Amino acid sequence: MTRFEFATAGRIVFGPGVAADLPAIAAGFGRRALIVTGAHRERLAALFAALESAGVGCVFFPVDKEPTIALARAGAELFRSSASQFVIAIGGGSAIDAGKAIAAVAANSGDVSDYLEVIGKGRPLERDPHPFIAVPTTAGTGSEVTRNAVLGSPEHGVKVSLRDPRMLPRVAVVDPNLTAGLPRAITASTGLDALTQLIEPYVSSRANPMTDALCVDGMRTAASSLPRAFENGDDEEARAGMSYASLLGGLALANAGLGVVHGFAAPVGGMFDAPHGAVCAALLAGGIRRNISALRSRAPQSEALIRYAQIARVLTNDAGATPEEGVEWVRDLVRRLEIPPLRAYGIRAEHVADLVEKAARASSMKANPIVLTPEELTAVVQEAL
Repeated sequence: MTRFEFATAGRIVFGPGVAADLPAIAAGFGRRALIVTGAHRERLAALFAALESAGVGCVFFPVDKEPTIALARAGAELFRSSASQFVIAIGGGSAIDAGKAIAAVAANSGDVSDYLEVIGKGRPLERDPHPFIAVPTTAGTGSEVTRNAVLGSPEHGVKVSLRDPRMLPRVAVVDPNLTAGLPRAITASTGLDALTQLIEPYVSSRANPMTDALCVDGMRTAASSLPRAFENGDDEEARAGMSYASLLGGLALANAGLGVVHGFAAPVGGMFDAPHGAVCAALLAGGIRRNISALRSRAPQSEALIRYAQIARVLTNDAGATPEEGVEWVRDLVRRLEIPPLRAYGIRAEHVADLVEKAARASSMKANPIVLTPEELTAVVQEAL
């Protein structure tokens, strides 16, 4: 057993109905909170009223799309000007990433770009972020337990991370009931993002025994829960299963990294108006396929091939399944969940070379189990078109 480290949110509260605990939790952090929400906060009106009744004044900052560097700056300015003391993000991955970034930027004197990876200076934060509470309303990103915030840079055509170990939320409140009523398309795309974030850390070059256990449990749960949640959004057990799987995926990726699918998701999301989860879903089968093919041809003794066989056995519930059968199971699930191809977002053959070049430099690609050639990376995108 090798040395490893594991870090996560200071406290995780999970279960149906635990959103009712949020006012008491929040009251311990101060009297005024910047509330980062999605565009439609009216369905959470009762929760906001409960916060106010607990003595927590609410200043709202809506996020109606995936966050950008400019949005993080604007949120940090509102935090300061409103004399907020902490941040609560209630929403999908976009709201949580935005809230996480705002809590970090508002506590530090530098510009956002000073702390960004790839296109920025990559400096560590000077000061601890303001306290941050994450409350997911989708089951996909696992951002409630990760240490980074993904921000778009339209002028560079990429998404990059603001990352620091101190950006882990103080509290993650994960209530599956908050995912009830999600549209089928969002259930599908976020759910496949969660599955991707269980598969990629399991074969990652930075995998460790603790993340392995989380990934196997999460994959097994997602394999049974996601189709049910898609077919029947009122299936409470399936919704709870997906919230749990998403949480485990966030725990795993934060400590073991990701791979080729998320390596492409960053430039695709930066260049096109394409939802992150849907992009990952479209790329997933092809990314796994090319990894397996590359491993068989250039690293046939790699442990990653053994791990892909284990993934296939977990997903198919077949003790004799091969890695390739696992790929076919994923491909069939993507079709069943009606995931659109990348061309639905305006991506064409002429964009592939640029995407491949940017993906090769993406931080997520560093943990892929094998370095893929430009030709192999090209094949991943072409299959998703």
